[in-house]
Amino acid sequence: MNNFIPHLIEFRTRLLRCIALLSILFIFLFWIDDTLYAWIAKLLLFQLPKTNALIATEVTSTFMVPMKLAFIVSLLLAIPYILYELWAFVSPGLYQKEKKQIFPFILCSTLLFYTGVGFGYFVICPLALGFFANCAPLGISVMTDIRYYLDFMLTVLFSAGLAFQVPVITLALIKAQVVSIEQLSYLRPYVIVAAFIFGMLLTPPDVVSQILLALPMWGLFEAGLFIVKRSTFTQTLPHEVGERA
Repeated sequence: MNNFIPHLIEFRTRLLRCIALLSILFIFLFWIDDTLYAWIAKLLLFQLPKTNALIATEVTSTFMVPMKLAFIVSLLLAIPYILYELWAFVSPGLYQKEKKQIFPFILCSTLLFYTGVGFGYFVICPLALGFFANCAPLGISVMTDIRYYLDFMLTVLFSAGLAFQVPVITLALIKAQVVSIEQLSYLRPYVIVAAFIFGMLLTPPDVVSQILLALPMWGLFEAGLFIVKRSTFTQTLPHEVGERA
C-alpha cells in the first residue's frame, strides 16, 4: 500500500497540471469568445444572404453557447499536453519494446485526429452548409439558432476526427494479429458499407455529410492497408513463419 501512495501523488500532480492548463486556456478563449464564435459562424454566414443571420432563441444562449465553445476549443488545444502527462505517468511501467510500439500509435492517432478536425472544418462543413443554405425554399429566410448550429459543427468536426483514426485502427488490428492483411482485403466491400453506415451515424441526418465523411474513411482504410503491406513489420512475417516451420 505504501508503494502505491507515491503513484497516486504523482497522478494527482499531473492531473492538476492538466486542469491548470485547461483553465488558463478556457479563461483566455472565453475572454475572446466573440472572435472565437465568429470564426465558427463565418462558415454559415458566408453561404447566406446579408439579410439572414444567426439568432438566439433562448435567454441564456448568448452566454452558455460561447462558454461551451471556449471549453471545447480549450480541450482540443490541451489534448497534446494531456497525452504527454498521461504518457509520462504510464511509460515508466512499460518495457522498452512496449514503449517503441505504443508511442507511434499515440502520436499518429493525435495527428490524424487534428487532421480530421481540419478536414471537417475546411471541407465537410462548407460543402454541407452551402448545400443546406441553397435548399431553402423561395421566400424562406435561413436564421439558425446559435446553439443548434454549434452542436452541428461540433458533431461534424469530432466525427471527422474520429473517422481519421481508421489507419491507426487498421494497423493496430494487424499488429495485434486480430486479422490479417488478406482478411481485411477480402472484407473490403463490407468495410465500404460500414464506412457509409458510420458516416450516417456519426454525422447529422443528411446525405451530404454522410458521403463527405464516408469517402475519406474508405480512402483512409485503403491507405492503412497500403502502409501495412509495405511496412517492415509485414516484411518479417514470412521469415517468422519459415522459422516456426
